[in-house]
Amino acid sequence: MKNRIERLKKEKNAVILAHYYAPAEVQEVADYVGDSFYLAKIAKQSDSDIIVFCGVQFMGESAKILNPEKKVLMPDLTADCPMAHMVKDGIIDQMRAKYKDLAVVCYINSTAELKCLSDVCVTSSNAVKIVKSLPNKNIFFIPDHNLGRFVAEQVREKNIILNDGCCPIHAKLTAEQVAAQKEKHPNAKVLSHPECDAEVLAVSDYIGSTADILAFAKRDESKEYIICTEDGVDYKLRTENPSKRFYYTDPRPCCKDMKLNTLETVLSVLEKEENEVIIDAELSERALIPLNRMLELAK
Repeated sequence: MKNRIERLKKEKNAVILAHYYAPAEVQEVADYVGDSFYLAKIAKQSDSDIIVFCGVQFMGESAKILNPEKKVLMPDLTADCPMAHMVKDGIIDQMRAKYKDLAVVCYINSTAELKCLSDVCVTSSNAVKIVKSLPNKNIFFIPDHNLGRFVAEQVREKNIILNDGCCPIHAKLTAEQVAAQKEKHPNAKVLSHPECDAEVLAVSDYIGSTADILAFAKRDESKEYIICTEDGVDYKLRTENPSKRFYYTDPRPCCKDMKLNTLETVLSVLEKEENEVIIDAELSERALIPLNRMLELAK
């Protein structure tokens, strides 16, 4: 399958992008592996005719919005992110009416419709930097309240209003689960994603995006780590740090939607060119504005 995928990529001038949470065998055949911000930049820079995005719906949508002239395919169109939908109807209008000097800051983990209602998009890698750079005092951060709270703690000069949304995978992690692993591995450092609850972040040695966690593990001198994020990151962690040991909470955090990206579905979508991401032109143009602003402010 890997050989056939490689052959089809060359024949069709296709590029495969995979998120860190995709299965290891999919990351192996991908041309680029990264977090949402990195893959968004790569998608915009790509000179390929076809983009195969191994992630979830909002990632494929973002790639299409940034590349309306390209064919964007997803191995499984049903792969979704529950958090991407977690903003109540009308709440953004209510907030704009209440706070005149308001910027709606939208985590890239959101639907195209939510992006259209926002002033700028952010990722976990650049959220603090972008919120700091905005002239607005009042910030409505959607949809993830955990990332929003983390940003608020770093940018205390702003009034950050939180939305009631979360990543179900990260939100299930508890401080008790971390403590249980810490008891087994007392020398292990705890590395956590800011989508985790406050109680988990409070017992963490390092907090950062998936890419930040990978970079920290690579440069840090410790040999053992407890990883508080989706377990797809394990492939890169072990590949880049063969002499180090990585542990996960029990139950192991796993996004079933991300795991819908398989070698079989990647090969099938390349062969048949099915599962194309289609977005209304007007919707795409409106959603492009906050995405482009993110890319500009994050430089």
